[in-house]
Amino acid sequence: MTSGRGELRIHLGAAPGVGKTYAALNEARRRRDRGTDVVVGLVETHGRARTAELLEGLEVLPRKVFHHRGAELTELDVDAVLARAPEVCVVDELAHSCAPGSRHAKRWEDVEELLAAGIDVISTVNIQHLESLGDVVERITGVRQRETIPDAVVRAADQIELVDITPEALRRRMAHGNIYRPEKIDASLANYFRTGNLIALRELALLWVADQVDVALQRYRSQEAISEVWEARERVVVAVTGGPESATVLRRASRIARRAGSADLLCVHVLRSDGLAGTEPRADGPQLRRLAEDVGASFHTVVGDDVPAALLEFARTANATQLVLGTSRRSRWARLLDPGIGAATIAESGSIDVHLVSHAEAGEARRRRPRLSLPARRHRYGWPAAVLLPVLATLVGVLLRESVDLSTDVVLFFLATVVTAMIGGLAPALVAAIGGGLLLNVFLTPPLYTLTVAEPENAFAIVAMVVVALLVAAVVDRADRRAAQAASARTEATLLASFARVVLSRSDPLPKLLERVREAFGLETVALLERAAGTGWEVTACTGGTPCAKPADADADVEIDEGVHLVATGRSLTASERALFSAVSGQALLALRNRRMAAQATDAQRRADSADLRTALLSAVGHDLRTPLTAIKAAAGSLRDPTLRMSTADRQELLATVEESADRLTGLVDNLLDSSRLATGAVTPITEPVGLDEVVAAALAGVTPADAQRVAVEVAEDLPDVLADAGLAERIVANLVDNALRHGGGSAVAVRASAYADRVELRVVDRGPGVPHKQRDGLFTPFQQLGDRRRANGVGLGLHVARGFAEAMGGTLDAEDTPGGGLTMVLALPAAPVPWETERRGARPDAAVSR
Repeated sequence: MTSGRGELRIHLGAAPGVGKTYAALNEARRRRDRGTDVVVGLVETHGRARTAELLEGLEVLPRKVFHHRGAELTELDVDAVLARAPEVCVVDELAHSCAPGSRHAKRWEDVEELLAAGIDVISTVNIQHLESLGDVVERITGVRQRETIPDAVVRAADQIELVDITPEALRRRMAHGNIYRPEKIDASLANYFRTGNLIALRELALLWVADQVDVALQRYRSQEAISEVWEARERVVVAVTGGPESATVLRRASRIARRAGSADLLCVHVLRSDGLAGTEPRADGPQLRRLAEDVGASFHTVVGDDVPAALLEFARTANATQLVLGTSRRSRWARLLDPGIGAATIAESGSIDVHLVSHAEAGEARRRRPRLSLPARRHRYGWPAAVLLPVLATLVGVLLRESVDLSTDVVLFFLATVVTAMIGGLAPALVAAIGGGLLLNVFLTPPLYTLTVAEPENAFAIVAMVVVALLVAAVVDRADRRAAQAASARTEATLLASFARVVLSRSDPLPKLLERVREAFGLETVALLERAAGTGWEVTACTGGTPCAKPADADADVEIDEGVHLVATGRSLTASERALFSAVSGQALLALRNRRMAAQATDAQRRADSADLRTALLSAVGHDLRTPLTAIKAAAGSLRDPTLRMSTADRQELLATVEESADRLTGLVDNLLDSSRLATGAVTPITEPVGLDEVVAAALAGVTPADAQRVAVEVAEDLPDVLADAGLAERIVANLVDNALRHGGGSAVAVRASAYADRVELRVVDRGPGVPHKQRDGLFTPFQQLGDRRRANGVGLGLHVARGFAEAMGGTLDAEDTPGGGLTMVLALPAAPVPWETERRGARPDAAVSR
């Protein structure tokens, strides 16, 4: 039994009879043939002869018997499996409900206990048993599944293998009696196993597994830090405002994404009006983020006055294929004056498909919830109002001169000034008040059509009207500014919280933080510059395009620490944006310190590893060096003993022992020296185009004739050259071949090479016992075999040195399973540029010798 948590392998099928148990038992037999300790904890054959045949030769543990209501029930004996402590245990039907009185209610809970004990488990599940698909399966088949398993249990499996078969083939198996007893065949074919049901279940299984494959792909891209876009599926961007319609639009976008084949869904919220000010009062960052998470979307915030342009720029940057918007909440009359964001987005969308989603709030929000703050484009309408409203008040006063008095006219002009203030703010209101006062004086105050005022009280009324109107306009303008400031503060708090979340939730938050800042402010590049030891500047971190060389060249520059500047290029920032940019600089400094603390922790770990290496080195000197020295001394002593009579054959055998031990000692010393060179960074390869066929030939020159017969070389001469140090590459291949010959269980060894993209891969393949997945990392650890009782599992320094040489040349060395059993070592090196290919076809210089 291995230490740590065991691995769970699940064979998933669309329906009973597709061959899940058969596949699981085949996997068990394959592992047993490789030398793995495998037992069968519980397998249900259901009377299928071919499945029962696979149990022959496998150790089957007895089941635990339960008696319930006069019936005898058998279940997995968890205690027996734990006591037996195998490496691998086969447990069929993971979703099965255990008999009353069992330790757990569900079999998957029994399996969890085995996994916790470090036992690998091979199991089976049908797609209809997944808890999230219960309702869907019931609608398809008309049968409610009583035995279900949480999706999270299946998703957590280390391996999920889909066992697939066509509906027609499955129905044939059913008809031939290979699944159910004869008395159940007709009923099953006519009901559950109808062709339409099987097609639908098969689609469910394929889609569910495809979704898990996508999750694995994203995990791989994240682990390998792959930033390039792989357009393997559709991307849907949904724009939300934070208003009450956001949930409706998000859910609709989620359904569109699912119908597009589980497309990526990105939720974006645009903060508008002068970069950071003027966002809607109802826009709530945390609430929007929760809504996005509820439908499985990633949440993003961008800033832009031109909302359609900001949305389309984000969509194109994300390589989105579809954009989802909610219909406008503005009234029909308002849309006549301004078509709105949706129409503008459609006009400029280009190849991006735009969906407009209707909702209950369309055209109603203005009437139900009038905005208290003025529109962002108030000056566009304020100045016409400042002219037209006083003129309109004058016309009304002139037409009704006989029926209304001057006080009524004053009220009309006062109303015109106040309405202008509401529409356009203080400046248009001032023009309306002065212009209205003049019009009131000329056309409605005796004597008419002059600027003189006969009655003093009329003059006082006009002046009072102007003063009061200006005061009201000032109050309205101040309220508008306060509302805008509050919205800006709310937006800044949302962005700062988003930046803080990045810093707190990531081990190295600096790249993501800079990307968020670039995205939020609409910049081209954001970078951290540090003053170098001399007088120049160096880039510590950067996102976007090419950063500026020094702070003086940046469009925005904030000094966050002595000699450390946060700089940005792309556009000039407004005053409010600069204030927020300065606040973000503190987060950037914290992220930089986190990175350096992590680097210090890594350095401390490296020093600890060096201490372990020194300890292992002492063990090697006391063990691996002593063994060949002892053999040499014993053989030499026997040869020098005059009293010992030996035949010529015995003498030759002792001399061969001396030679073999000396070679072993030389190889170990070379590996020790190479390991120390790698640890100190003293390996400086001289790379040039090298043919792998020549490298392999040179590496195999030192193999004994007996071992050479076990090595099959499949390296084509027309493969692209690799950029490598010929001597180091030869050492790598020699180590890999030697390792495969010594630890491959006596099997044949194949050396193959192939070109892929800009790299050439060399594979050294053996058919031996292989290495368990959880022990792969230990293959490349120095002195991994020391202290192991089973020395056949150790690989010593060879693979550690080989990987170090490969990485020094810009390549990689990894281990993977050989299909059918065994271990394959994969050496990947960069391919040489094309011009060297032509030279190689002609008279290329000889390969470089070992350095």
